[in-house]
Amino acid sequence: MAAAGAPDGMEEPGMDTEAETVATEAPARPLNCVEAEAAAGAAAEDSCAARGSLQPAPAQPPGDPAAQASVSNGEDAGGGAGRELVDLKIIWNKTKHDVKFPLDSTGSELKQKIHSITGLPPAMQKVMYKGLVPEDKTLREIKVTSGAKIMVVGSTINDVLAVNTPKDAAQQDAKAEENKKEPLCRQKQHRKVLDKGKPEDVMPSVKGAQERLPTVPLSGMYNKSGGKVRLTFKLEQDQLWIGTKERTEKLPMGSIKNVVSEPIEGHEDYHMMAFQLGPTEASYYWVYWVPTQYVDAIKDTVLGKWQYF
Repeated sequence: MAAAGAPDGMEEPGMDTEAETVATEAPARPLNCVEAEAAAGAAAEDSCAARGSLQPAPAQPPGDPAAQASVSNGEDAGGGAGRELVDLKIIWNKTKHDVKFPLDSTGSELKQKIHSITGLPPAMQKVMYKGLVPEDKTLREIKVTSGAKIMVVGSTINDVLAVNTPKDAAQQDAKAEENKKEPLCRQKQHRKVLDKGKPEDVMPSVKGAQERLPTVPLSGMYNKSGGKVRLTFKLEQDQLWIGTKERTEKLPMGSIKNVVSEPIEGHEDYHMMAFQLGPTEASYYWVYWVPTQYVDAIKDTVLGKWQYF
């Protein structure tokens, strides 16, 4: 009698499992050269694809506006944000620098800005806008307007050290020499001018006051010949113009060695003043009846407190 089997069309349980086991345990056939190379290439592609899926998003290009949106242009770095700015033309050593600067900043802060632009130390700067700019006053207080020209005169430390004879020493020597003499207004050469009396068109004086230079020339004064003279301070050119009826002399302020002055006896609200244009007293250019309130401003503008030569 035949053994009972599975119905026709049906496989006996366990046949597939046994076949899979046999296939798994069957030894792998060695690959030929072509097959091995193809398998290695496929593995490399899988590896690259896996690594590529982990790469970070590419950085935005430098010119992308979104990347630069948060970058400041540096124009008003240092506290300009939210403050009223004014356009200035800073002129130093024949070079112009256009800057925006807070209107409520002080002259001292302006010097720091100039230092960052020119490299000129604040202590070596003479900053002028209608006269010397006070360090303790704001640009608004001295009425600086947009487009104003700020003149800067100054020398680097190397320039100062290269000079053999300090200018302040020369000024001290001149002052000591003056103290040995009688008052200037009593000397014969000056009496012949002073005895003419006060000019009719002399500018008003304010005794005991100190003021910045006016925006108009100083006029109504005499020179040593008794002729009318006016002084014009061309700050943008760093020049002093001495004008008479006959001609106008344009003097670079750096060429003026010293400035001396003395009150006129009996009229102490006016001074006699001299600009030293050469090495000796013979080079003094004398001006008489200078209003006393402008004397210090004239000296500071021509010589500058920072100069040592």
